[in-house]
Amino acid sequence: MNTREQNYKTDVIITTVTAWIGGAVFLALVIWGVFTLIGDWRYEETNDAQVEEYINPVTSRVGGYIRAIHYEENQEVKKGDTLIVIDNSEYQLSQQEAEASLMQSEAEKQALKTSIATVALNASVFKDQIEAAKAKLLKAQQESKRYAELYKQESATLQQIENIEAALKIAQSDYAAAQQNYAAALSRVDDSKAQNAVLDAEIKRNGALVGRNKLDVGYTVILAPYAGRMGRRTIQEGQSIQPGQTLAFIVNKEAGKWVVANYKETQIEKMKVGDEATLEADAYPGVKFKGKIISLSPATGSSFSLLPPDNSTGNFVKIVQRVPIRIRLTDSPAAVEMLKAGMNVSARIIRD
Repeated sequence: MNTREQNYKTDVIITTVTAWIGGAVFLALVIWGVFTLIGDWRYEETNDAQVEEYINPVTSRVGGYIRAIHYEENQEVKKGDTLIVIDNSEYQLSQQEAEASLMQSEAEKQALKTSIATVALNASVFKDQIEAAKAKLLKAQQESKRYAELYKQESATLQQIENIEAALKIAQSDYAAAQQNYAAALSRVDDSKAQNAVLDAEIKRNGALVGRNKLDVGYTVILAPYAGRMGRRTIQEGQSIQPGQTLAFIVNKEAGKWVVANYKETQIEKMKVGDEATLEADAYPGVKFKGKIISLSPATGSSFSLLPPDNSTGNFVKIVQRVPIRIRLTDSPAAVEMLKAGMNVSARIIRD
């Protein structure tokens, strides 16, 4: 076989192989295109999606020095577990002081109660004295009338008349004094009752202070508000903190996880609550997670931004907006646990 024939056969083989490869590539492209078209027709897909969880700050309602920290980073905690203990010495002293003030007010009220009883008893005595003075006055008035008649009949002397008149004036004075004493006693009873109302208000105020100080003492022990997982630890024992200061972050395990997928406004025409979704996390390529639409945002994401766009300013550039779609994960707890808040995912929702 000469060289020309060998080159010819070689060219035939190369042409055949190239044709087969080209055909295979073309077929692969066709298949890929068909599946892509089918996918675009059956699904609405976006890679602008993230896993979300409720991540709430743990704050202090009182200030002080941290005595103990009972959690570590990424530790799982149960509802009611002690997280942080703040030195409560000053708050306990304030509580004891408030309790002492309350006891003093209650003792003053008891003493005033006894005083009111004494004043009321004195008032009853003065009332009895009024009756006695009234009887003496009545007797003196009768004596005065009788001696006045006797004096007219010259059966009594002027000295006796003067003595009777003096006794009458003394009886009148004693009667008036008894009335004034009784009125003064009643006034003291009213004053004591008014003071009793003041003490009642003071007792109520001191009771509120005791309750407030008890709350402050209770606030020095910070508990987990719900079951979850603690975030990064940034505090140390002995550190001084202020009321309202954020001490840690806790991921709410009880509220579950969901995905917020931001779809273009041109994709949501047929979406509705209850539609099935397939999710794939960037962290786990090839692993599919199941979900279901639980809500569609009432507005686009830009409308909730700090500075929402205002197209009426004249600087209008039409941009396709995105609408947040909330998807609840319906996989098993073990599968859902694989996903962490903030992870990027791709969401695919079946089109009706």
